Amino acid sequence: MAGAPPLDRNVLEAAASWYVELRCDADERTRAAHQRWLLSDPLHRQAWERLARLQGTFEHVAPGIARPTLSSARAKRREVLKVMSIVLAAGGAGGLAWHEGGIARLMADQRTGVGERRSLRLEDGSRLQLNTATAVDIRYTAQWRALHLLGGEILVQTARDAQARAFIVHTEQGSIRALGTRFTVRCDADVTRVFVLEHAVEVRTAHTLAAVRVEAGQQLVFRADEAGVVQPATALADAWTRDMLVVDDWRLADVVSELQRYRPGHLGCDAAVSELRLSGAFQLGNIDTALDNLTRTLPVRIRRFSRFWTRVEAV
Repeated sequence: MAGAPPLDRNVLEAAASWYVELRCDADERTRAAHQRWLLSDPLHRQAWERLARLQGTFEHVAPGIARPTLSSARAKRREVLKVMSIVLAAGGAGGLAWHEGGIARLMADQRTGVGERRSLRLEDGSRLQLNTATAVDIRYTAQWRALHLLGGEILVQTARDAQARAFIVHTEQGSIRALGTRFTVRCDADVTRVFVLEHAVEVRTAHTLAAVRVEAGQQLVFRADEAGVVQPATALADAWTRDMLVVDDWRLADVVSELQRYRPGHLGCDAAVSELRLSGAFQLGNIDTALDNLTRTLPVRIRRFSRFWTRVEAV
């Protein structure tokens, strides 16, 4: 297995979802939908075969998936993540890195699951809001107030500190120093996105010393070795704090990708409709309803193979 070629994580997650679904609810309709999924793409069969070779490991490490007792979507999602961690750890250095990162997230000081959001007050009076699938460590010392965003998205509203300690958010790509401010930070793959809502921040990438100032109403996307260009902020970048996704002339594929963050399992978009444009507001508390609403304004249908596998397709 160590020499197996890498597979897209979405494909592996879909295979893991099917594995759990079949163990828990293997009726004829589910098995037929699984067969259609297998036949729809050679990569699907490749991922499924990789899981089959590890089946003994699954049942030894995570025996819960061998019993049809997982009634809630959240319980099933936990089992999918167990399967994913085993598959990726067995798939080489890249998979092991994800496995170790997944453990770090599970052990984070504060974290949210898929579709969950949380708000809390820090010891200095600052406010922290966690978006879906977010993990953050909190480190306050005599010298500084620091957050380490391991993944996901946060909104920070800093409070005045009696000890005049700096407030810094660290990500894998660099750091954001607050200058008496309200801002969001989001980690996507190998980039960090900063949206400043009030006052300003200073951004330093992991591999550079020069600071980039980002003012209220501005945003910055940066990598570990590149700061990017300061641009006007996306309207309503903090709409998620009010359980809303607001889009203005977005590609359908981008809307679906964003909704995927709030829904367990796989949510895909057919290339035939991916370039359709739309504007509007979506309630993040019920992604299935948001998807159904797409069919009222666009020539698309929502095809649900199972609770963990949904696709937006052309009519």
